[in-house]
Amino acid sequence: MVLNIITYLGIFVFALTGALKARAYKMDVFGGLVVAFATAYGGGTLRDLLIGVRPVNWVNDNLALLLVFAGAAITFLLKSNVNKFRRTIFFTDAIGLGLFTAAGIEVSLRNGLNDVYALVMGVITATFGGLTADIFCSAVPNLFKRGELYATACAAGGMVYLLLKEFDLSSNVNLTICVVLTVALRIYSKRKRIMLPDI
Repeated sequence: MVLNIITYLGIFVFALTGALKARAYKMDVFGGLVVAFATAYGGGTLRDLLIGVRPVNWVNDNLALLLVFAGAAITFLLKSNVNKFRRTIFFTDAIGLGLFTAAGIEVSLRNGLNDVYALVMGVITATFGGLTADIFCSAVPNLFKRGELYATACAAGGMVYLLLKEFDLSSNVNLTICVVLTVALRIYSKRKRIMLPDI
């Protein structure tokens, strides 16, 4: 039940993020829907293809599709300047990272992957939708920005989730901790300018 809530909330938040990006880059309604769809579904689709889930998560899921349209519609109705959009995009993206990291790991574990590959799939689920959206917007993807704790925040939250599974805690508690920790780490690292060293 909690996994479904996290998944659907993640779809909505990432659809909102994608639509806000499209708005910031002055796209029309169709472009906004495409970017919203790519952001919401990109990572989960790649995960399902890699681990052999058929059909992929969004096929025949009318609620998920409705959430994407809702995110795009809310963005269309907003009347604010671009700078506010950019701040909002960061926070919605951070929330989406946390939600999809937890969901991606849990889905992978339920499909028989070991902890290491489940963690990789969690990071892919969280980051590749945003990567696709940034490419569509001709922007430098957050995943590749110098020093950003983006995928690193997902990996850290995911590792804590996997470690907590060794203790006598419910899966719902573990999922919630993973989400909160990933979001907090992403926001804190950005505000404090904590960066990874150069290669």
